[in-house]
Amino acid sequence: MHTIARTPTTEMEVTSIRLERELKDKLKELSGNQGYQALIRDILWNYVQQKSGEWKPRFSRADIRATIAATSEQQERCVLTGELIQAQQPMLLGLTKTGDMVPLSIESQKG
Repeated sequence: MHTIARTPTTEMEVTSIRLERELKDKLKELSGNQGYQALIRDILWNYVQQKSGEWKPRFSRADIRATIAATSEQQERCVLTGELIQAQQPMLLGLTKTGDMVPLSIESQKG
């Protein structure tokens, strides 16, 4: 996940959120030099973009090292095309260069 420059932190509103200590510790581990608050913002922006239809691709076909056939257990969005993959539909899981597994539509790999 990459931080996208949006608004300087001096122009952001302060919001208080209660998190379990274990969750906060895991977020800190995952965030690395980015910082866990920036990671939380990225996660929230990604969620908003996905749910609002403002999705933007974060990966290209060159980022996918391997694919595995799968069936979606819930609605997913292909990271290459933005196409919705409905629950219980065939899909692929793509292994990225960074070791992440990401949802892929079958159609995204044709051609």
